[in-house]
Amino acid sequence: MPLETIEIETGDHPRATVLLLHGLGADGHDFVPIAQELDLAGVGPVRFVFPNAPEMSVTINGGYVMPAWYDIAHPDLLEQEDAQGLRRSQAAVEALLAREKARDIPASRIVLAGFSQGCAVALMTGLRHAEPLAGIVGLSGYLPLLGATATERHDANAATPVFLAHGRQDDVVPVSAARSARDALQSLGHAVRWREYPMAHSVCAEEISDLNAWLLQVLATA
Repeated sequence: MPLETIEIETGDHPRATVLLLHGLGADGHDFVPIAQELDLAGVGPVRFVFPNAPEMSVTINGGYVMPAWYDIAHPDLLEQEDAQGLRRSQAAVEALLAREKARDIPASRIVLAGFSQGCAVALMTGLRHAEPLAGIVGLSGYLPLLGATATERHDANAATPVFLAHGRQDDVVPVSAARSARDALQSLGHAVRWREYPMAHSVCAEEISDLNAWLLQVLATA
């Protein structure tokens, strides 16, 4: 089934799309306030798309059913990865990207972003997408299926800008996991804008400001 989405357009006839995936246990409403803080008037009308993850049982949370992009079975996020769930979410996000292109937003005007679990899916999907995106954003997350990234990534997004940001006091996704993602992407030749902040597993005003400036840059040149 297609993912349910919340959409906000900053004007008529959007010229770009920001597709933002929420974290574990949240929903598409979670990042609407963040989008409302961004000022992207310099790139024209923008469509923000906030998908809702399907509900599923999450092993690490005692099997509790909640919105999730994939299962987590181990405190070390890179152990016992739910490859099937990750690839299922990848396919669902690809369908949303296809829908944006059908609505006359080319891939080069789409930024794929995510927070925490959403970050993992955004990075995984963006790197494998068959057309060059305007940018990929990973907030407070990590790069899943790390060992498969080099062989599965698509050349179309080899030069796509990547924005990675993380809190140094994050006790949900350790900053070391995000630094490993940064290092892996840089070793593969990806242009990564890296930012760390004195925060926990959340977002902060400085981060939103830095993201705003980066979005203006990548959407202006896309």
